[in-house]
Amino acid sequence: MMMSLRRGIVTSLERKFKGRTDIMVKINENEERAINYNNLTGEVEFNDEVILNTTAVDLKLGTGGYHYVVANLRYSEIPLHGQGHIMKLRYTPYQLKVLAAEEQTSPHHDVFKNFKSLEGLPVIVATLHSMLIPIACTLKQLNHRIRIAYIMTDGAALPIDFSNTVYELRSKKIIDHTITIGHAFGGELECVNIYNGLIAAKELTQCDVIIVSMGPGIVGTGTTYGFSGIEQGSILDAVDLLKGTAIAVPRISFADPRIRHKGMSHHSLTVLDKITRSKSKVVLPHLNKEQKGWISHQIQTLGLDSKHEFIVEDGSILEDALQNFNLSVNSMGRSFSDDPAFFLTCSAAATYVHKMRYGFEENLQV
Repeated sequence: MMMSLRRGIVTSLERKFKGRTDIMVKINENEERAINYNNLTGEVEFNDEVILNTTAVDLKLGTGGYHYVVANLRYSEIPLHGQGHIMKLRYTPYQLKVLAAEEQTSPHHDVFKNFKSLEGLPVIVATLHSMLIPIACTLKQLNHRIRIAYIMTDGAALPIDFSNTVYELRSKKIIDHTITIGHAFGGELECVNIYNGLIAAKELTQCDVIIVSMGPGIVGTGTTYGFSGIEQGSILDAVDLLKGTAIAVPRISFADPRIRHKGMSHHSLTVLDKITRSKSKVVLPHLNKEQKGWISHQIQTLGLDSKHEFIVEDGSILEDALQNFNLSVNSMGRSFSDDPAFFLTCSAAATYVHKMRYGFEENLQV
């Protein structure tokens, strides 16, 4: 079997959000963590008997460490409610319907039919969910009135309610709107694909900046093309096709022990060299001499500077932004102090976009 299912008894409700409840369950004699998605399996209560998907924990995988409630045996039936006819997780036992913003019964249907252009709207395209906090809080620190729409792809976690990051950023009014595309679900707006997600962000949310990234849980295999962050390439091309301004956030680290991720990760190099067909703006942070030399060598070896526009920007405002919003950052188990280059890259991209949107100061070209 490709999935492990086990019975458990709910022993406590740890945290409850609008679409999700974190619970403790007893499986045999062990207390373990689980998540109940309230809109999928109904509200959960103490002492409920539930069926749990325990696959990821059994495999000792990275993001999460949770079981997931597949069914609550207290409910013999759960009726369908609300509007919408577009199915996500299609042809699986977990398929669900949403009201997609573009479907014919949506009040916004004609907006998509009449769309012309993104008109240069800046779209920051990231590869890891951990890039979302440094990008978004930098933008809001620079301008508290800036309106940010976040598009979550289906490259990793599918329920947006799984993301503690999104919950925190929405609660603190740092992100103004959320859109889930493809098979991702739970955003304020639902769209079928990235193209209509971008259109919805511009036309329906009236945002100033769009941030696109997958949810938590990137997939990687250590092979050239075998990582879910490869979607960055097609997203950059979608932005270009719709006449937006594409800003690619490269994955940069000098703390990752894996040589393929040193400097600019092989993920970013593959996307910028082999996948995207359009020219993007790629923003780099200020780095020390050795780090800058490493990145420059990577860029020049692949001739990336002839394919894209590389810009150096100051991302140092990030520390003030994190303190101001009482936020912390973490990626691959590393904090800001562990891996500053990673997070400063994100903040540098946001700083550049703010200048692009509201007026430039001096930027350094490389």
